[in-house]
Amino acid sequence: MSKTYTRITYQVIFSTKNRRPTLWKPGRSLLFGYLGRLLKAKSCRVYAIGGTNDHIHFVFGLHPSLAIARLVKDLKLAATSLIKDHPGLFPAFDYWQTGYAALTYTPAAIPNLVRYAQRQELHHDSETSRDELRRILLEHGVEIDDRYFV
Repeated sequence: MSKTYTRITYQVIFSTKNRRPTLWKPGRSLLFGYLGRLLKAKSCRVYAIGGTNDHIHFVFGLHPSLAIARLVKDLKLAATSLIKDHPGLFPAFDYWQTGYAALTYTPAAIPNLVRYAQRQELHHDSETSRDELRRILLEHGVEIDDRYFV
């Protein structure tokens, strides 16, 4: 075959260090837009980016030349750089947690994922981000090691 064909849809979630609520709402659209442009520059198809004051959800199609671990590292580095370059954006932000969740989905799940990512604030009226992540991981059959589940 002379061309590579893929459709790898991911939801990636990562959190601020110790889930500190440092991503204040007024600055999120700038951060999310910046990270969306980075994903597009890496030939990923961006469906949605959303989050709350302590974590971010990304829904995107992964380009076949990219490794998910390297892409997440690049997203965290770019986000940190943007935040440090704009000191008033999230003044209390210090770091991202080391880990992340990266889960794959079928194309049929994309509309629900997009709505879910875009409505993060509503979801967190009744569920903490920690509980949300635990629930999502368990729904996907991912084993959780409580020693590292912060």
